[in-house]
Amino acid sequence: MLQSIVDDVREQFRLGNMITRIIIVNVAVFILINLVNLFFTLTSGFEPGDQFGKIVRYVFLHQDLVFDLKHPWVIISYMFVHIGFFHILWNMLLLYWFGRIVGDFIGDHRVLPIYLLAGIMGGLVYLITAPLIYPGGGSTVHGASGAVMGVIVVAGMIAPDYSMRLLFIGDVKLKYIVMALVFIDLLAIANMSNVGGHFAHIGGMLFGVFYIRMLKDGNDLAVPVNRLIEWFKSLFREEPQKKEVKPKKQRKVFVRYRNEKGAAAPKDDAPEDFQDRVDAILDKIKAEGYESLTDEEKEFLFRASKK
Repeated sequence: MLQSIVDDVREQFRLGNMITRIIIVNVAVFILINLVNLFFTLTSGFEPGDQFGKIVRYVFLHQDLVFDLKHPWVIISYMFVHIGFFHILWNMLLLYWFGRIVGDFIGDHRVLPIYLLAGIMGGLVYLITAPLIYPGGGSTVHGASGAVMGVIVVAGMIAPDYSMRLLFIGDVKLKYIVMALVFIDLLAIANMSNVGGHFAHIGGMLFGVFYIRMLKDGNDLAVPVNRLIEWFKSLFREEPQKKEVKPKKQRKVFVRYRNEKGAAAPKDDAPEDFQDRVDAILDKIKAEGYESLTDEEKEFLFRASKK
């Protein structure tokens, strides 16, 4: 059964759109991290420890800039890491709903660059504001919320009057949903609830606005990102080995001339032998007549007359 599930996931990743692939990666990382957490919980006798924290710190984005510079991948990895179930559930639902709109309206090839760049912008805003929010230091951030908020804002700007049906509410235009989400983030900041995370959301939103402004001006920020991704993928792609093609040895083809009756023509001899043979045939004609010649001799005489 497990193998069947793995095969289905592989098939969806191979054939699905970019939103499906991003969700699969997020869910796979979520499962892996929680299995690691379960392992440390069981092996520690259900006593709280810091072994799990020592591992996940290498995929979280830290307030400590020195740590981030020493581990530069965290600016990307943090946006694919979730610990809590409802954290990943809501992020992936929002990404699925709004990401499909982005892919349908401006192209599936722009979804991943928007996700990555919005997540990076969210991380940078967090790093700028963290010293003000947590003067004691030591804070971290993780999750796809900043990246997802960038996708949501892009969807709202390209299709503001697109209607979505919400449970218990009915059809609501996209622009009102986006404004409601922005207000929720501002409200959370005002109430000092996960302030660093919500500032990361704001950073993702700001990038969404910036991206659409640039796109309308004819500057697609997705292009260089996609080129960079292709270059990175090429590092792990095995190039087909070019087989050395050796020139084939040309066969010497000997074409044997045959006369009308199928008799093979004789090979040419050296000049002296050739002339001697011609003289012998001519002497035979004088003595016995042309009809006394064999087919081979007739053919030889005919070719000799052409020289």
